[in-house]
Amino acid sequence: MNVGANSRRALSAAEEQIRAALDAHWRASAAGDATAEHDIYHDHAICDYPQSGERILGRSNLQALRSHHPGKPSGFAVKRILGRGNLWITEYTITYQERRSCTVSIMEFRNGKVVHETQYFAEPFEAPAWRKQWVGQMV
Repeated sequence: MNVGANSRRALSAAEEQIRAALDAHWRASAAGDATAEHDIYHDHAICDYPQSGERILGRSNLQALRSHHPGKPSGFAVKRILGRGNLWITEYTITYQERRSCTVSIMEFRNGKVVHETQYFAEPFEAPAWRKQWVGQMV
């Protein structure tokens, strides 16, 4: 996992704890460990899915929703984690039923727990030929 911008400065003790909690959260997510995955959330956390207009209220509802997903992820890879203070962003890909989704998670922490998360999901798309002369390929 890439620390990104955080490698340019030392993390505070509180940020180190948040970063360790994030690493554990994403490892548990990738492993399908729903209990460990949700340890990071405050009991009254809110999770928003802007693309569907859904808001999940509370850690127990969030864990139940994710535990009942009809397809378990077959792929999960964190690209990078960036953060400072109580605001942390993770970019990752997740694959459900052979469909890969590029995902961004924005987490707001209070007292070491996530109180608000917003997740964006986007399916990959073919780059249009007209702009090929100005772009390269991401690895």
